[in-house]
Amino acid sequence: MKKIFSILTALFLYASSAFSQKVPYNVVFDITNNEPAIQQRMIVLIKEIISASPDAKVEVVFYGNSIAVIDKNKSAVMDDISKLAENKQVQFRACAIAMKKHNVDESQLVSGVQTVPDGIYEIVKKQAAGYGYIKIVQ
Repeated sequence: MKKIFSILTALFLYASSAFSQKVPYNVVFDITNNEPAIQQRMIVLIKEIISASPDAKVEVVFYGNSIAVIDKNKSAVMDDISKLAENKQVQFRACAIAMKKHNVDESQLVSGVQTVPDGIYEIVKKQAAGYGYIKIVQ
């Protein structure tokens, strides 16, 4: 009986430790709209995540009409993006396909924004790597 109790105790302790392991806080944001309220919402969400969890990783992928958000000549949140991009927890990615469609070249991007060949594929890759997916809407 003692042997069975010892085995059950060991299994319980192993199971408890397995379930209590910390889950990584990795998020990929999908933004396709350039509405000012959505831009502000994105900034608020990023700031909340990185202040709440110092180990979090956040990536924002811009494609479609959201390319204007990261265009230096059109962005209402350019300073916020530049400052957040200095943080190693945060990455901003611009879809090269959308940039071409909207006639935006890399020199027009807000400081700290990097390009990826395909925004949708970037999101899929992040999800496959275990990132949570969030579509930013109002």
